[in-house]
Amino acid sequence: MAGLAVLMAGAASNQTGAAIGAHAFDLIGPPGVVAVRQFVAASVLLPAVRPNLRRFTRAQWWPTILLGVVFVSMNLGLYTAIDRIGLGLAVTLEFLGPLAVALAGSRSRLDLVCAAAAGAGVYVLVLPSGSSDWIGIGCGLLAAGCWASYILLNRLLGQRLPGLQATAAATTVAAVLTLPLLIVLVAQGRMTPLALLYGVAAGVLASVIPYASDLIALRRVPAHFFGVLMSVHPVFAALAGLVLLGQVLDVHEWIGIAVVVGANILAVRHNAGRG
Repeated sequence: MAGLAVLMAGAASNQTGAAIGAHAFDLIGPPGVVAVRQFVAASVLLPAVRPNLRRFTRAQWWPTILLGVVFVSMNLGLYTAIDRIGLGLAVTLEFLGPLAVALAGSRSRLDLVCAAAAGAGVYVLVLPSGSSDWIGIGCGLLAAGCWASYILLNRLLGQRLPGLQATAAATTVAAVLTLPLLIVLVAQGRMTPLALLYGVAAGVLASVIPYASDLIALRRVPAHFFGVLMSVHPVFAALAGLVLLGQVLDVHEWIGIAVVVGANILAVRHNAGRG
């Protein structure tokens, strides 16, 4: 029960942070929020974890650098999608990343059904038409691909670096990559105290707390149970968008979210049973 509570709190914090960060879009744009978020994560994780960067080998550095690039790309894709199509839709599209990882390489009929159901859920969610925001949808799918890469890189780095060393180092790489953008925003006078406050809140709520809560939860709950509980993210995103951003979803959008979430739960439980 303790692990469940921690995981739920982390998911709620993540989506709340994303919604709060969206309030700064008019001030510094999605890239500016992403840049502040990366610096907040690095400033907390680097001194807390203290990875010995000088002792990293080439085999440890290259996936760490790739993970840093993935952090920036994933958050840029997600925050741009949030700005264009709303939080609930953006996070649901992003959620296709871990679902794809769960289904990758499977040939079972049930997994094929799950994949087809997820595709149908996305269609119902988006209802593609000439007026659809394809840039926003594309950014959400970019975030999904990056989330899948994040999972695979973390699996690899988990075998090469202990604890959160890889995450701390990768967030530092991401902070360095976004430093030029912060310099430009400061030079333009756009990094106001309010924009900084929103960005810092997003960094703490959407990066630092979820990283810590996921680490704690994984020590208390089985991996397959963790995968099932990850399904709450699109639901929490829709609720955070409604409460904090006033983004009211249509009935078809709620149905699409429910179908994608259901497909993930079924896929995770099935693959856990085969393991």
